[in-house]
Amino acid sequence: MSIPPVRRARWSVAAVFTLHGAVTGCFATRIPWLREQLDLSNGQLGLALAFPAIGASLAMPLAGRIVHRYGGRASVRTLLALWCASLALPALAPHPVALCAALLLFGAAAGMSDVAMNAQGVEVERLHGRSIMSGLHGMWSVGALLGSAGGVGAVHLDLDARLHLALAAALLTAAVPVACRRLLDVRPAPGQEAPPRFALPPRSALLIGAVGMCAVLAEGASMDWSGVYLRDVAGASETVAAASYTAFACTMAAARLAGDAAVRRLGPVRTVRVSGVLATAGGALVVAAPGPAAGIAGFALLGVGIAVVVPLAFAAAGHSGPAPGQAIAGVATITYTTGLAAPTVIGALAELASLRASFALVTAATAVLVLAAGVLAPPARGGVVARGAKGARADLRDG
Repeated sequence: MSIPPVRRARWSVAAVFTLHGAVTGCFATRIPWLREQLDLSNGQLGLALAFPAIGASLAMPLAGRIVHRYGGRASVRTLLALWCASLALPALAPHPVALCAALLLFGAAAGMSDVAMNAQGVEVERLHGRSIMSGLHGMWSVGALLGSAGGVGAVHLDLDARLHLALAAALLTAAVPVACRRLLDVRPAPGQEAPPRFALPPRSALLIGAVGMCAVLAEGASMDWSGVYLRDVAGASETVAAASYTAFACTMAAARLAGDAAVRRLGPVRTVRVSGVLATAGGALVVAAPGPAAGIAGFALLGVGIAVVVPLAFAAAGHSGPAPGQAIAGVATITYTTGLAAPTVIGALAELASLRASFALVTAATAVLVLAAGVLAPPARGGVVARGAKGARADLRDG
């Protein structure tokens, strides 16, 4: 569909995904600094990194109600600004308890803004009439790459993390109003009830959520532990360790940006099976890495392998039953909470055994993608295009 407001909204929501990813990329490069600054063990760091998951789990149900009350554009603009501004909090923590509190708020802002921007993305995809979610998630990875590249530069220049994250938070927050200018002002129909605070996903979405969970476990582990892994296991320097996430984010961004074309050529099931093979090979290379170069190559291959799985899980959830909104929300909750909890799982296993054992678990999870890809098969008829044509009657206020 060539409706100008929808085209402009597509570019605007892509900018929103980019900003959201940039915050994650900035933060990931400073996790080794936080561990050293507060003298945390792997187990203590893993425990601290559980608090974003807790904050997100508590706050995510509120996002639906905020969007329902204030509309899509205002909700994304406000929640994304909170997420960008919260980037400065973790580096200011003077002790582990304060770090946990900062990460609780950090995760709450992350979860609410993530729900609001994905809801906007699903609506724009529906009205656009073709798949765009892989590309949007690709722009998130581009943002993560840019944020991590800036973080690597800051580490190389020996810039204090408190100053680095404060400056990044200010710049990203200032960019939010510009990014959100052309979002669709999606509002509920008159008389529509507010969404429930919590709803279990329908049974049709549980297996889809499990597939997404395997990919997000690998993504969360790589984002938060790749730098520590390369320093402690592969003997990399601080700058090289910070660059490991950049390699991961770079390959993930490229794969997601090309993901829609791959799905059109191979179909979602074959695409996920090939992705699972690549991710498993990358995980095995990480576990066996004798040095930094092999470790970085393994994380890069992991990024390629898991890139398109979550966007395809969202798409499959939308086709999985009579209540697509509830299914998408359920899959989003499963995958997002897994991503935030993954660092804690990795840290706990590292404390009990080793970081190599932790990434052996990640490798096993990616192998499941090869076996379970069939649950992402699309229905025989219908899909995004049909719903997009029907959605042309929606309100397209461009503001």
